Amino acid sequence: MKMDQQDFTYINDQHGIELSILIPYEDSIEELAHILIIKHNLPLYIEKELTEHIFEFIEARSSEYFEELSKSIVNKAKDHEIDFEEVTKEWEKVMREEMVEFGEKRCASDEELFATAYHKLVHSPALETMLQLEHMYSKSVRQKAEEKNILIKKLSNRQSEEMNKAVDRLEQDMTETKINELVASHYETHSLLQGKLTSELDTMKEAQRREYREWIMQMVEQNQANSSLPTPNSPLSPAPLKDFPSNESNTSRDQINQSILEESFTIHLGSQLKQMHNIRILSANVMDLCAIEDNELLSEPTPQLLQTALGLYSNDLTGLVLMTDNKIGSRLTQDFQEICQRTTEFHFPHIEEQLDKISDVALQYFKKPLLESSRNAHSELLQPGDFYLTRHSNLAQVHVIFHMVTDDSLRGSDINSRHPVVLGLRHILKTACSNDVTSLTIPLLLQYDMTEEMTINWCEKRAELVFKCVKGFMIEMASWGGSELKNLQFMLPEGISNGVFTSMTEMLPRIFKVCNPKILK
Repeated sequence: MKMDQQDFTYINDQHGIELSILIPYEDSIEELAHILIIKHNLPLYIEKELTEHIFEFIEARSSEYFEELSKSIVNKAKDHEIDFEEVTKEWEKVMREEMVEFGEKRCASDEELFATAYHKLVHSPALETMLQLEHMYSKSVRQKAEEKNILIKKLSNRQSEEMNKAVDRLEQDMTETKINELVASHYETHSLLQGKLTSELDTMKEAQRREYREWIMQMVEQNQANSSLPTPNSPLSPAPLKDFPSNESNTSRDQINQSILEESFTIHLGSQLKQMHNIRILSANVMDLCAIEDNELLSEPTPQLLQTALGLYSNDLTGLVLMTDNKIGSRLTQDFQEICQRTTEFHFPHIEEQLDKISDVALQYFKKPLLESSRNAHSELLQPGDFYLTRHSNLAQVHVIFHMVTDDSLRGSDINSRHPVVLGLRHILKTACSNDVTSLTIPLLLQYDMTEEMTINWCEKRAELVFKCVKGFMIEMASWGGSELKNLQFMLPEGISNGVFTSMTEMLPRIFKVCNPKILK
């Protein structure tokens, strides 16, 4: 038996606060205190005092609530108003749902079976065969996508020529009505071709996904039947690709892997129990971490795919913070979505499906009435600092993407540690630790593109803020539990000057404690 929550009024005459609180209170008292400070424009130094005062109030009212609840249950039991058989069934249900030893045994889902099979094969001699097969599939998709782009481009050029000729004849035998009809006809033709080619490409991806998953399960069945690990000489393996001369291949790789500015450090954090972390600063295009090398001279899969495959179902996932706006799947992430669509996603839903599902969840959240919160109750859009996750197996060096919402306020130089985007980084670090993401890339300047206002002083001030905040978050991370963030990568915009990059690398050892070797004489 359970009573409904009771409404108690919290009054703080000293600071002029009056608030209705439901008991039992299940939310964070610290967060409630911070919200009240912002709402009533109170000084931050009273946060500890206010938190303790609210805690004492909730403790006292909770004691009253449970005492009244206990008396009510005892009285109902004495009056035989409680059905003990129903209570017993309820306890049995709770025990089955919450405790493993009493839970119902269920069969593993298809996704779990495939994940187990893939993880087993990827750590066997069949790894080379798997990567070759994925590489062949990706080349087929890229070829189909290239054909699609060529056909659409040809149609666009032909329609442009027709439109130019029609405009030139406007004063002769063409009228505005005919031109409007021509525009509508061009749009319809373009849409039909776009839809047809996109449908063919999606059909190819679905066929590849189905064939690949069936092949994985068949390889595991062969392994169980023969009591031996499958080898790359399996009859289901793809035909070997003809290698190009080694000098051409090496030249191609050298051209693709252009030199970038980077510097690595090893640091220790913690006052008593110190933890070691690897930190790297680099200047590059953020899409380089996602895009797979696309070059006809490379007949073999890239090494990045090997690392991604080995870590896919492990406790060492790799994450990336990608800046976006307040609309899910907006044009700011169009380049990223195109990279995801270049190859088939064999393990997770396609990027469009993931974004659609996230949009549905967000819409349901916006429809719920908001309680005491600093969020705009009338907004149906994400706000700065909010983020959502997408999962990927077909990117070069990343498994998880944290899409964080930003706005134009980041272009200014007056942001501080309480800025929503900075606090969003804290939540991302906490989420990463809770979900086995041990390597994370974040934008050091909270932007991935160079802009006019990004002077040397602006960059140094922003980098110092991010360094100090992230250091504090990482120290706090030790008390969160979960996985340890082993590798942290700070990314600077591509094309940043050597002077600014050097300034960043000199600043990091001053903020973090860098491990230096001791020389004994």
